[in-house]
Amino acid sequence: MDKHSFSTLSEVVNYLTQEEGYKEDFEADESSIKALYSKKEYNPDELLIIDSYRFEGMTDPADESTVFAIEAKDGTKGTLVISYGASTAQNEELIRQIPVRKK
Repeated sequence: MDKHSFSTLSEVVNYLTQEEGYKEDFEADESSIKALYSKKEYNPDELLIIDSYRFEGMTDPADESTVFAIEAKDGTKGTLVISYGASTAQNEELIRQIPVRKK
């Protein structure tokens, strides 16, 4: 995947969705990573992080977000967005277990 320079989180999500085919939205809950549209559930070892994009908050550098471009072994492609701050609804430990593609 070509590494572009994006100013906002929405720009990268739009690019990944419209240009790269990452149509699914992934979310990490307590025990699995769910594909919200197809309702499939995955273990971290069934997924691969293809790329990631990190953003810092405009007013608070501690307000960080990361967009992950993820591909499942079954070919499903989607994004997972995690915000780091006071609290997050995502299971960060589960996300850390997803293998990252070697570049």
